[in-house]
Amino acid sequence: MKIAVVGTGYVGLVSGTCFAEMGNNVICVDIDEKKVEKLKNGKVPIYEPQLEMLFERNIKQDRLHFTTSLQDAIKEAQVIFLALPTPPGEDGSADLSYVLGVAEDLGKILDKYTVIVNKSTVPVGTADKVSAKIAENAKVDFDVVSNPEFLREGFAVDDFLKPDRVVVGTRSDKAKSIMEDLYKPFTRSGNPIYFMDEKSSELTKYAANSFLATKISFMNEIANVCELVGANVDHVRIGMGSDTRIGKRFLFPGIGYGGSCFPKDVKALIKSSSAANYNFEILNAVETVNERQKTILMPRIKNYFNGALAGKKIAVWGLAFKPNTDDIREAPAHYMIRELLDAQVEVHTFDPEATENTKEIFGDDIAYGENYYDILKDADALIIATEWSVFRNPDFDKIKNLMKGNVIFDGRNLFETSQIENLGFTYFSIGR
Repeated sequence: MKIAVVGTGYVGLVSGTCFAEMGNNVICVDIDEKKVEKLKNGKVPIYEPQLEMLFERNIKQDRLHFTTSLQDAIKEAQVIFLALPTPPGEDGSADLSYVLGVAEDLGKILDKYTVIVNKSTVPVGTADKVSAKIAENAKVDFDVVSNPEFLREGFAVDDFLKPDRVVVGTRSDKAKSIMEDLYKPFTRSGNPIYFMDEKSSELTKYAANSFLATKISFMNEIANVCELVGANVDHVRIGMGSDTRIGKRFLFPGIGYGGSCFPKDVKALIKSSSAANYNFEILNAVETVNERQKTILMPRIKNYFNGALAGKKIAVWGLAFKPNTDDIREAPAHYMIRELLDAQVEVHTFDPEATENTKEIFGDDIAYGENYYDILKDADALIIATEWSVFRNPDFDKIKNLMKGNVIFDGRNLFETSQIENLGFTYFSIGR
């Protein structure tokens, strides 16, 4: 099948590459000329496991192409995916200007029946808006379909190639048939394609992400209660997670969720619910808890140093919002760093992939290490902000010899409390 993907961000690039991997001819279009030139030269602008290998293979086999021309991209396309940014506005609502702008352009240049697919996470009713915008100028038939992505950063390629489910919102039999054919190679193992109306499909994505965010904030609240009553959140988590009605995933407490999806989608669902005259009280609480949780370690840090933080050197392991990605959007580590800088702390950081992106935010205000041991030299404390696998089994004797202090503030509960304390460290974690 011939496919056009509008937007070469995280979702667009992963989608385009994975569609090409299944034998489709894919053209990705972006208005950023420098970015397109890099893509043409085989440079992947994001870090995502397995993506670079598939990207290079499909360029080499002439199935994956890039252009800045929307008209060239859609010339032969049977399906056009819109993978455009929908950033939150100041009021939390999703900004649809990019999506609707491209929709207007498409209406002027479509010359045959085409299926236009909203791959971006968009509010309920967006398919209708896109359809109306295209129809203002279109002289041919078309269908607008909702097909939300469910990609976990760090596992996106696997999630796309072997999806738990595919959700497609359309009331058109013709569009349904085309989408079914497109996704058949991805669902051979029996994972379902769920067809529904466009509005239900759009809401499914927001509902899924908001529910997962709710689980995370709930467990963070439980962790905070555990500390007050002397319970161990690890034991509580295991006891809860063994209940099949609840499940084991997304029950790990920490310093809050971040990234491009959960914060934005929670805000958008709150806003769209409000527009429908509904006060989504649970999600308001989820958002409040998460904002507080991002800096939950700061009172403990201040208390440990008796408020005298100025001039202290503190090392931070982890800058990305989660492991296996270079994405720093809404990263809890960055919230911690801002608080530390406000307290006049000398901050030294390390992350396997997110350092360059972090430099664009903090510049020379913080230091960046080449490895996770170097930044510990003469450090008064260590903060663990991202649960990269490389941090899980370090050389503790080396850490102790390098650091001036012997205190670890673990925002991701990587270690057993008794193990670390027996090694001579003062150890603070979440809910234990």
